[in-house]
Amino acid sequence: MEGLGGLIPIILMFVIFYFILIRPQQKRQKKTAQMQSNLEKGNRVITIGGFHATIEAIDEENNSVVLRAGDGSKLTYDRSAIREVIDNNQ
Repeated sequence: MEGLGGLIPIILMFVIFYFILIRPQQKRQKKTAQMQSNLEKGNRVITIGGFHATIEAIDEENNSVVLRAGDGSKLTYDRSAIREVIDNNQ
C-alpha cells in the first residue's frame, strides 16, 4: 500500500496535465481541421503567414487552394496553410 500512495501524486499530475494542456490542443486541432475542410470558393481567408486573400479555386486532388490577392494576382497554397476564414460581414 505504501508504494501505491507514492504513485497517486504522479497519476494526479498526469490527469491535470491532460486536462490543462493536451485536451484543449486536441480541440483546437479538430476545429482547425473542420474549418479547412469546409473551405469554399469566395471565402475571405488569412494564411498562417498573414496573407489576406479570397479563395479563387479549390483543388481537392492536391489538397490545395488558389488564392486571389487584392491586386488580382493568384497564388497556390496548401489547404493546411489557411489559418482562419474571415467573416464576410466585417
